Amino acid sequence: MSYEAVIGLEIHVQLGTRTKIFCGCSTAFGAPPNEHVCPVCSGQPGAMPVLNAEVVRYALRMALACGCDVRRDSRFARKNYFYPDLPKGYQVSQHEKPLAEGGAIEVLHEGERFSVRLNRIHLEEDAGKTTHDGPGHTSLVDLNRAGVPLIEIVTEPDLSDAAAAAETMRTVRGIVRALGISDGNMQEGSLRCDANVSLRPVGQRTLGTKTEIKNLNSFRFVQRALEFEIARQRALLDGGGQVVQETRLYDDARGVTLSMRSKEEAHDYRYFPEPDLPVLVIAEAELAAARAELPELPLARRQRFIDVLSLTDDEASELVRERELGDYFEAVVAALGDADAREIKRAANFIRTELLSRIDDARDAASARVAPQRLAELLALVRADRVSSKLAKTIFAKMWDNRRSAEEIARAEDLFVEQDSAAVVAEVERVLAASPEEVAQYRSGKTKIIGYFVGQVMKATRGKAPPQLVNQLLREKLAGDD
Repeated sequence: MSYEAVIGLEIHVQLGTRTKIFCGCSTAFGAPPNEHVCPVCSGQPGAMPVLNAEVVRYALRMALACGCDVRRDSRFARKNYFYPDLPKGYQVSQHEKPLAEGGAIEVLHEGERFSVRLNRIHLEEDAGKTTHDGPGHTSLVDLNRAGVPLIEIVTEPDLSDAAAAAETMRTVRGIVRALGISDGNMQEGSLRCDANVSLRPVGQRTLGTKTEIKNLNSFRFVQRALEFEIARQRALLDGGGQVVQETRLYDDARGVTLSMRSKEEAHDYRYFPEPDLPVLVIAEAELAAARAELPELPLARRQRFIDVLSLTDDEASELVRERELGDYFEAVVAALGDADAREIKRAANFIRTELLSRIDDARDAASARVAPQRLAELLALVRADRVSSKLAKTIFAKMWDNRRSAEEIARAEDLFVEQDSAAVVAEVERVLAASPEEVAQYRSGKTKIIGYFVGQVMKATRGKAPPQLVNQLLREKLAGDD
């Protein structure tokens, strides 16, 4: 029988506030164990939580960016379960009345654009961390993460492909980074997801029995875990077996999912309203302020780069990969002034090759050693035919190392284009005279060999001959014109 997969994601995003959701403890990553802990986040009797207003502002940005309906009066609830890194014995979350419902995430995957509908976005606190490899086979508890603010983004089961699910995660990371509400760092746990997957016969509307794969913290893990689980369920059904509803973990070393526990239902957690926190009321002024803070989102920016700036899909997609990189590119274009499509494309490709090869992360474009204005000055020299494209790369490398301007470097090191056309003519004639066999090949119809002649002239002039003039002179001479 042919089956189709049905996938839904529960995406957890750590909000980038300086302090936790209900107390003043730091959210900074990498501190010694149990350093960022207080009576509130460690669950001491009588310690009262106070909601961090910035957490709400950040969550509203995400809800509005996804077109969600924001509930004006949401409630917190206690999600009860026992684990050593949950000192209160419950997690403060939202259940029956979440902050936002509906909306969608627009995803571009393999050239196709589609919407993944959202069920809800709600606020909650993170639990601590338990490490099970302590001395003497003990377990160690670190409460630094306990109380760190999260939003949980719950999608509808709209996905059917593991790669598309991973791309949805990438899209969410791009959105939260563009909004400035999270660094989306999966290695540090700022972005992770639980994936629900089931199979059903093709054409059937009823959902099959689902399994949940917990705590996937890389795009690669999301795709591989889902691919394995889909194959596992298909083999089970083809063999006459039944899928059991359960929670599973992904073992990357073996590339398999493993049973963790039977799947809980909402009633297993005995949700009830959090008595220590009042109803969260969202005023119209707060919504208006959040709307005013919304930037252009990555997919919209990408489309503008294609439609308005005439970039290709690949060029635009790479430049919107991080907000800081897109900002750098736009600053260069603005500094160039009245740039045409060719000059804009030159700027885009220069950034994609020369800039990105010198920074570890595309977000580092914000603090690049060559500022956008300086790069625009270099590209203006290329536009004016004062510097060749090849020598522009040499000059950029020197700008990166010593922070001098392009003009200063070109003048000090004699890198300006050769303005003496007679000297260029002489060099073209010398190269042709020294290459009789290649000249014969060109005149017999192998015109692509002109690249050889151009290279020889540019080499002899140290890249200073104007490329357009060199090509023009070569074609004239090779055609037999004097």
